[in-house]
Amino acid sequence: MAKTFLIAEIGINHNGDLDIAKKLIDISVECGFNAVKFQKRTIDKVYSKELLDSSRESPWGTTQREQKEGLEFDFDEYTEIDNYCKSKGINWFASAWDVESLNFCKKFDLKYNKIASAMIVDLNFITEVAKQKKFTFISTGMSTKKNICDAVEIFEKYKTPFELMHSISTYPMKIEDANLKTIPALKKEFNCNIGYSGHETGVAVSLAAICLGATSLERHITLDRAMYGSDQSASLEPRGLRELTGSIRIIEQAIGESKIGHITKAESLVAAKLRAHINVK
Repeated sequence: MAKTFLIAEIGINHNGDLDIAKKLIDISVECGFNAVKFQKRTIDKVYSKELLDSSRESPWGTTQREQKEGLEFDFDEYTEIDNYCKSKGINWFASAWDVESLNFCKKFDLKYNKIASAMIVDLNFITEVAKQKKFTFISTGMSTKKNICDAVEIFEKYKTPFELMHSISTYPMKIEDANLKTIPALKKEFNCNIGYSGHETGVAVSLAAICLGATSLERHITLDRAMYGSDQSASLEPRGLRELTGSIRIIEQAIGESKIGHITKAESLVAAKLRAHINVK
């Protein structure tokens, strides 16, 4: 079995602090993740003026604008993240929430794109992503079958490689909502690799997703689930990350191949002892 591509979703859990971001990158490297992912938004494109002017208490002030701007890294900060990831030997990329942010990410030599579940219904945006020809992970939360079909059609039109990611967009997700049987169903329907982007607590659901054939896995990560932020409660702390990645690599070995009637060399030795009293022809 090929190794699962593991994505550590830092998202906005860095709380606008580069030191926190670097610590999360360090943990991701230590735990064997293949990439870390951030989120990038142009605040005035994604949110209405009415919402941005409304009140919200946060470490950065008393308005929604102050809170949302406090969570965004600028070019210099992402340049530092880019250099830091290179020094640690791990890929990074970001899910852009608007075309301006998508173009911002083009300033860096990123290997992957990500379409967040919220953006799968924006076909103009999806077209711009597909035009870049980068391998793209497409989350399917909050989506109808038509939404998914429309996105796939665009990527196929531009011959851009992609992977769908089964996802349920609640934070944290209730275990009974996971519907992991959707993973093989999506694979059958779209004939492509299917990943899983999880927002649950704990690791059991994610491990089950691997057993059902998920070829990539994305989980939100945090230093402490009690930290400020809307995504923290649906994230894994370092201890959980170590448990997750360690278990995944064991599962990959255990799944192995489909070999009905195959007897391993080690089994042959055991069989010779345990069947010595039987006249086997």
